[in-house]
Amino acid sequence: MDELDIDAVAEVSLDDPVLVEGLPGVGHVGKLAAEHVLEELDEQSTLVRRLYSREFPPQVTVEDGVTELTCAELYAVEVPDGRDLLVLTGDHQAQTNDGHYVLTDAFLDIAEEFGAEEVYALGGVPTGELIDEYAVLGAVNEEPLVEELEELGVEFREDEPAGGIVGVSGLLLGLGTRRGFQGVCLMGETSGYLVDPKSARAVLEVLEDRLGFELEYDSLDERADEMEDVIGKIQEMEQQQQAMDVPSDDDLRYIG
Repeated sequence: MDELDIDAVAEVSLDDPVLVEGLPGVGHVGKLAAEHVLEELDEQSTLVRRLYSREFPPQVTVEDGVTELTCAELYAVEVPDGRDLLVLTGDHQAQTNDGHYVLTDAFLDIAEEFGAEEVYALGGVPTGELIDEYAVLGAVNEEPLVEELEELGVEFREDEPAGGIVGVSGLLLGLGTRRGFQGVCLMGETSGYLVDPKSARAVLEVLEDRLGFELEYDSLDERADEMEDVIGKIQEMEQQQQAMDVPSDDDLRYIG
């Protein structure tokens, strides 16, 4: 196999489309968001491209006993009363620095093929602690976009995210600038410890307002409830451990 193989699965005509990227990352926020869009808009979605690369991990996925070589996929989503979408998702990002550049260039090439001139990268930004209120942070490659997104509730904080934006999400903005794309990265706050459906919903609600489409959230809310149960059990275990670590009166007698 070559360094990069692209299968043209289908051809569709899109109306003023935008590229929406949701690959695995912190809290799986972007991937959850992209998959939810495709799940909710399934009848309007068409798989148009598969990208295979030696930059992906050397493995296959298995579903019902049938294997499929690891790849990234792009779906065309026709939105009746909003802008059409070209949704990028997959199970892995590249394993090397060079691979991130190769794949991002390929994604932008495909976006150009379908007439997209804007990119929305979706992801998470870690807080290091469990949170109740989910803010969405933003980064853009053109300054006028800041005010437009602030009106939708997106926060722009000085020096955040710390260390910048790595991987495809960052390069879509960076390389996109050099190729004439307008770029936005929407990052939902998340603990960074667990898969975070609530953060994915916060990001999607901003994207809905920005691009003019509507989603239902029942399935994502169910996943959020499941994660709340997991978090509750983790907190209970931590409390039990802390109780076990408290010294008894007998232990205190031996402290000199």
